[in-house]
Amino acid sequence: MPLYEHVFISRQDLSNAQAESLVEHFSTVLADNGGKVVESEYWGVKTMAYKINKNRKGHYAFLRTDSPAPAVKEMERLMGLHDDVMRVLTIKVDQHAEGPSIQMQKREERGDRRERRPRD
Repeated sequence: MPLYEHVFISRQDLSNAQAESLVEHFSTVLADNGGKVVESEYWGVKTMAYKINKNRKGHYAFLRTDSPAPAVKEMERLMGLHDDVMRVLTIKVDQHAEGPSIQMQKREERGDRRERRPRD
C-alpha cells in the first residue's frame, strides 16, 4: 500500500488530551477503511506564521500511515468537516524515515542542514 505522512493543526483552545484524542480518532478512521498508522507524534502547541481562523497558535500532530488512497481521502474529508481541525497537509512518500521526526529531535541531534556561507 502507499505510504503517507500527514500533519494537521487543531485549535489552540483544546486541551492536550483532546488534541491527542483527535489523533486516535483519525487513526481509527484509517483502520476502519483498511489502512494503518505506522507512527504518530504529538508535537504540542506551536505558534503559527499567520493567523488561521483568528488563532495564532495550534496543536500540531504528525501521522505516518500505510493506507490505500480511499482511506486517506475519507480521513481528509472527515478532518475537513471536523470543527477542531484547522489545516491538514498530506504527502505521499516512497519510504518512511527512521526514528523521530525533525520536530521531535533535539537541536544538537539535528546537525547542520546546510553550510552557512559568508556574505559578500
